[in-house]
Amino acid sequence: MDENIFQIYEAVLDIVGLLNQPQRDTALIREAGVSIDRALFPLLVVIERRGPIKVVDLAGLVGRDYTTVSRQTAKLESLELITRRTNPKDRRVSEMAVTPKGKEITGALDRARERLLGLILEGWSEDDRKTFAVLLRRFADNARDLDLKGKGPE
Repeated sequence: MDENIFQIYEAVLDIVGLLNQPQRDTALIREAGVSIDRALFPLLVVIERRGPIKVVDLAGLVGRDYTTVSRQTAKLESLELITRRTNPKDRRVSEMAVTPKGKEITGALDRARERLLGLILEGWSEDDRKTFAVLLRRFADNARDLDLKGKGPE
């Protein structure tokens, strides 16, 4: 295997492993000073960033089963953190969007994430941070757009 590809793959595995650690989510929630179930906050953040969004699309983005996401979003709705509405273009489709109360929580999580990422990036130059952000975004976009069957962008 090409050494650069190997190093990238190893780094991605490390990052995914870190992001999947429950204690990391707990630390972020604690740093944000919010009260939300650890299983719900990633859904809330994705709804805020990508919404309005359908449950099936949300399930695909977070890599969870549709029925699990449906149950979890019902909980977010009962907490008044999201609302459901009919898609204006297709009245058969229901979409979810964040409420102002939900936006307060995602804002607190964003500020906490910025503080914690600041610790990770401490000592990095502004140019290094900018370059990393650009390259990481490019990597994520290319990975998202890759058609694994056709082995090229969709």
